[in-house]
Amino acid sequence: MKLPVKFLAVIYIIAILIYSYMNFPVLSYGFAELSAIFMLFSIPFFVIFFGKNFVRPKDKAILKAIMGIGVVAAFYTIVWASIASWSIFRADDYRSLIGDLKVGESFASEVAAVSTDNIRVVDEQVAQRLGDKVMGEKASLGSQTYLGDFHIQKVKDKLYWVAPLLHSGFLKWLANKEGTPGYVMVSATNERDVKLVQEVAGKPIKLKYQTSAYSFDNLHRHVYFNGYMTKGLADFTFEIDDEGNPFWVLTQYEKKIGFSGSDAVGVVVVNAQNGEIQNYSIAEAPLWIDRIQPENFIETQLNDWGEYVHGYFNFSNKDKLTTTPGMSLVYGEDNRSYWYTGLTSVGADEGTVGFVLVDTRTKEAKWYRQTGATEYAAQRSAEGKVQEKGYYSSFPITYNINGVPTYVMSLKDNSGLIKMMALVSVQDYTIVGAADNLQEALREYKSSLNSVGNSIRPTSESKLNKIKGRVLRVAEDVNGGTTFYYLLLKNEPNKLFVASSSVSQELPITQAGDSVNVSYDEATQSVIDIMSFDNLEIGLEKDKK
Repeated sequence: MKLPVKFLAVIYIIAILIYSYMNFPVLSYGFAELSAIFMLFSIPFFVIFFGKNFVRPKDKAILKAIMGIGVVAAFYTIVWASIASWSIFRADDYRSLIGDLKVGESFASEVAAVSTDNIRVVDEQVAQRLGDKVMGEKASLGSQTYLGDFHIQKVKDKLYWVAPLLHSGFLKWLANKEGTPGYVMVSATNERDVKLVQEVAGKPIKLKYQTSAYSFDNLHRHVYFNGYMTKGLADFTFEIDDEGNPFWVLTQYEKKIGFSGSDAVGVVVVNAQNGEIQNYSIAEAPLWIDRIQPENFIETQLNDWGEYVHGYFNFSNKDKLTTTPGMSLVYGEDNRSYWYTGLTSVGADEGTVGFVLVDTRTKEAKWYRQTGATEYAAQRSAEGKVQEKGYYSSFPITYNINGVPTYVMSLKDNSGLIKMMALVSVQDYTIVGAADNLQEALREYKSSLNSVGNSIRPTSESKLNKIKGRVLRVAEDVNGGTTFYYLLLKNEPNKLFVASSSVSQELPITQAGDSVNVSYDEATQSVIDIMSFDNLEIGLEKDKK
């Protein structure tokens, strides 16, 4: 039987549509999927063309054209695009993809000191456990849905882990096609603040479009067949705006180096309830969107920047740098979020040559040339501080503590419960503060920073408050083997000042009625850590030798 070319064309188109429905290939120049389609679906035509009695003679010219397209696509994919993407020829292009990596002048001056109220104590693992717990309190939800991935985000100036409720299977989707009923929010700064959100402004939430839905309720399929067949899409992230409305945020990207060099160029925002799609450039994206630059894009670009410092042929690894394992999302004083990672020499184990902050929206990157410890080394140091307890550390987050770059992490037991908090200096991981709560750990850490003989000193002196007053009351308290001295001043009766003798050896002999000078951090707490102390009634002389 001879097959008419129209029949073959219909089969060809149907096959491409089925493939596109299932796999969402990007049908655009620079993406390998377009050439792969032409190659894949041209193969049967070779069989038909060279077989006997399969096709009418007058249709062979059309088959030749289709096969020609397949041959060209194969050549383009295998030969030309591979060469155009090969780092041996494009090393400079790969290195420059991250953009101008500026050198930060001062971490202390460019990254604002953080209030203890805004330090993250809950990591993703703990958020997942707390989210599962609140889900378990409603048996009907647990049988119909499951919690998706948690993502850290800032909502009305507060940090939350947020995760959507997703369909738990095909049958559950069929029975509940209007959507799943809400999402879970876990405070990143307070593990007791956990809530299941099922209404916004009095209206019930129904997450119809999601990654685990089927048919055209599937998020990727919905976007793909609504004008985005030719666009690269990545990093599907569930985010809420400041009013609590649920959205999916998708990074739109292009290939800048042959079939490689993925680089974000915009963002696609999908209303999770009604499916409305909005497209924004990076500059025009709504301010509530925390992340446009995918983590894996930034990690790859930074590693390429460090790898090709002297081009492709650098077998001695001279001056090569690489990112430390793991990347965290941190927030600046300007409410912008940044990808943080350490930089270490190739082959180094625990030491860094600095760290990088990359704006998650604009990709502006700054390199702070601060030698120190890797996140892994800091974790081991914190765990070693309380090794008798057998706790393990969460992944560290970096903060500015009195002008000193500092890793902050929680210490958890084998059940994943937070038992302690720890702070470790980036520059010197032997300087550690660990205690049952963040405030006490911070106090112990500051005490270590102010210890006599310590080479690391707080650099934010210009931001310290200074006060002169007369001591109203003084008392001491032993915590974790360290004696802390608490003072009330007559002219500041609503503030309790505290420090150890490492701040000043005059503290143990200070009495009520003494006139003192006190310097302290900017703080909103009623209990305030003393950074420097001078008892004006005591005139200790320094050894002038």
